[in-house]
Amino acid sequence: MPLHTVEPKRLYRQIAEQLRSLITAGEFAVGTRLPAERDLAKQLGVSRPSVREALIAMEVEGWVEVRTGSGIYVLDRNMPAGPDNHVRTQIAADEWGPLELIRARRVVEGETAAMAAAQSRSRDIAAMAEALESMKHDANRGVMPLDGDRAFHTAIVEACDNVVLIETVQNFWDSRRGPLFERLGGYFETVHSWRAAIVEHEAILAAIRNQDTAGARLAMHQHMDNSHTRFSVSWTEAQELKEPGEQTTAPG
Repeated sequence: MPLHTVEPKRLYRQIAEQLRSLITAGEFAVGTRLPAERDLAKQLGVSRPSVREALIAMEVEGWVEVRTGSGIYVLDRNMPAGPDNHVRTQIAADEWGPLELIRARRVVEGETAAMAAAQSRSRDIAAMAEALESMKHDANRGVMPLDGDRAFHTAIVEACDNVVLIETVQNFWDSRRGPLFERLGGYFETVHSWRAAIVEHEAILAAIRNQDTAGARLAMHQHMDNSHTRFSVSWTEAQELKEPGEQTTAPG
């Protein structure tokens, strides 16, 4: 059963569906290793990060096991999930792909940062600064600073005084709590990457404080571009950046 090129709509789900069909048809037997990420991407005509999203979705749903440094292995779907086996979580059909989410955030939050630079009040700036300090505090303790990050981006959009934008950004953040994004974060978000993100947040806040609308937009765009890049490094490189005993955002 050959692989077919796919259209870029809910891309990770289309890729995962093709791979699940191949597994079900016996093209990839239980215990065998799937082709390398780069080879799958070439055959499917998509990017490696898109293949990665699909593979992680399949891991969450119990189809495969990711063994960093070794490969992706097919699991036995006839084995019941339990304490000794891989937990299976069904991903909602409408769950957004994390990389597409980051690209959407780039568009929207670039503009909210520019608006905040034009109209932020002192209390808005104070809320951003407080959130940034919370991020630094958590990162210094080796904890992923998700709460502070959410508070920072929320403070920016609240400075815009637009309920539609506020609810849109909050919806973006709610999507981060889905099983696909959480598992992806478990592999690719590290204290090292968060420290780099904190520097990017400092640049955003500095531009907003200076009422530099173009600078705030650019700083947010750079932050989102860098976030996309951080989720696109190799599996091995991401694991090498983790510090001993580091907490992850992966479930379980």
